[in-house]
Order: sequence, then structure tokens, then C-alpha cells
Amino acid sequence: MKVFVTGGSGFVGRQVVRRLAAEGYRPVCLVRPGSENRLPAVQGLHVRIGDVTDSASLVGALEGCEAVIHLVGIIREFPARRITFERLHLQATVNLLAAAEAQGLGRFLHMSANGAVADSATAYYRSKWQAEQQVCGSSLRWTLFRPSIIFGREDRFCSLLSKQIRLLPLVPVIGDGCYQLAPVAVEDVAAGFVAALRRPASEGRCYTVCGRQGMHYTALLDRLGEVLGVARVRKLFLPLPLLKPLVACLQNRPWFPLTPDLLTMLVAGNTGDPLPWLRDLDLHPADFSAALRRHFQNVTA
Repeated sequence: MKVFVTGGSGFVGRQVVRRLAAEGYRPVCLVRPGSENRLPAVQGLHVRIGDVTDSASLVGALEGCEAVIHLVGIIREFPARRITFERLHLQATVNLLAAAEAQGLGRFLHMSANGAVADSATAYYRSKWQAEQQVCGSSLRWTLFRPSIIFGREDRFCSLLSKQIRLLPLVPVIGDGCYQLAPVAVEDVAAGFVAALRRPASEGRCYTVCGRQGMHYTALLDRLGEVLGVARVRKLFLPLPLLKPLVACLQNRPWFPLTPDLLTMLVAGNTGDPLPWLRDLDLHPADFSAALRRHFQNVTA
């Protein structure tokens, strides 16, 4: 089976493409010009040049495929570069759904986000919910995945924390650090997408994709420190009332890691019940610490 993949050159996408190839599927990856070299080198990979925000580039692009795995997404906006939630989350999904329906595909697997609701305080979650509504209203046999924080060596979360733990005498902690997180390994996320292709019971389902247990942010730092061989992770707690004005001031700087939305989402926590996802797709993730070791134990500064 040929599977059309968007976002195949990204952190999650590369793992999904590898998993597809390993299980005998033929991934067909849509990439923008110049991004081909970011795709993993796997047998049977086909590359099609296009852009999900340009509906004209999708005409005929899905030919020969039977399913779509839609992974395109951003975590922050840069409007001056036309990188917005409305364009990359909502409009891209609308374009891809229309192309899939017009070209006769039946299956559509969509990556959303844990926390996506219509009345969210953050534009990120609102845009994810709006895209979900488009998927659910389509004629395709859909499955929604709502991941929590996804970790792996190439991520933008635990990788940053591991650098801070190795290099800083004090690791900054936003607020009291007691908000609950349930990170999930990237290989488990990929396994879930690929497993859903052959499990009709997953059609019409929305899955929370997260770790089995939540933990405080401070506990996550300590677990990561253990994997890195740091006996004690010393922490610097940053009061929210002092941090919020700084984030608002620096949010448009690409090098600054936070925006008001990201800050709001972090301190709100991110957990859920992964049991339906694990059960329906027959997934057996490794223990959290074991997964951390697999990705970060031998990482050096």
C-alpha cells in the first residue's frame, strides 16, 4: 500500500516514514522544493514536490495512494513569514482533505494535539480543534491522534532540557514546576499511526497519545538528570508574574524558546488517558526511563 505523508521531513514524520517502510508500506512524501534531503533514506520512498498550503500543488499528487497521514504542524507563529496557525493547521488540512476526496482516497490519519478545544485560551489549541472539525466533517474514514509532549533525540523539548541540565549550574523552572506532564516517545507515536492503517476499529476514533503516567515538571528534570548521569539537578524557580512580561517582550525573537501561548500550555499541564490508544492499536511502549535512556544517555554537549 502507498501511503501519502505530509510533514515527512519533520521530527515525527521521519520516524513515521521509517516505520512505514519497515512494515512494508510505500511512503509517498510531499515536500517543499529543497527539503528532499531531510527525508530518511528508506527503501521504496517516493517524493512528490508540493505544499499543503497550495491546493494547486496537490492536484494529482495523491495518485496511487490509499491512505493519508497528515503530520504538518507548527508550535509557534511567525506571521511576517506567513507561518501562522490558520494557514498551516486549518487551511492546509482543508486543502489536503479536498485533494484526498477528489482523488479517491478513503483513509485519513490526522495529528492534532492533546488539549485541542474550541474555547481554548491559546490560538494553537483553537486552530488544532478547527482542523479536527474539518476532518470529522469529511467523507473519509478518519482517525485523530492528540499527542502530548513528544520526546526523542531530535525533539524541541527534552533535547533542550538535556542541554540545560548538562551545561547550566541552575536549570530554570517556570513557576513552581508542579504542573503535570505525560511525555510520549516519538517511536510510539509513529507505531500508533502505522498500526491504525490496518485496524478498522480505529476509524472514527480520537485518541489521546501520551505516557502512561503523569509527572511533575520537576520530576521530569530529575529523571532526565539520572539518565544523563547528573547526581542532582539544581533548579532556579522563576515566578510567573515576573516571567510573563519578559515572554511577551521577547516572543517574536526566533531564538527565544517561549511565547505567551507556549507558557500558558506548559503551566496548564498535559496529561490524559492513553489506554484506548494502547489497547486499540496493540501498542506496548517501553518504560519512560528506558525510553529516555535510549534517546539521551549517550548524548554529549
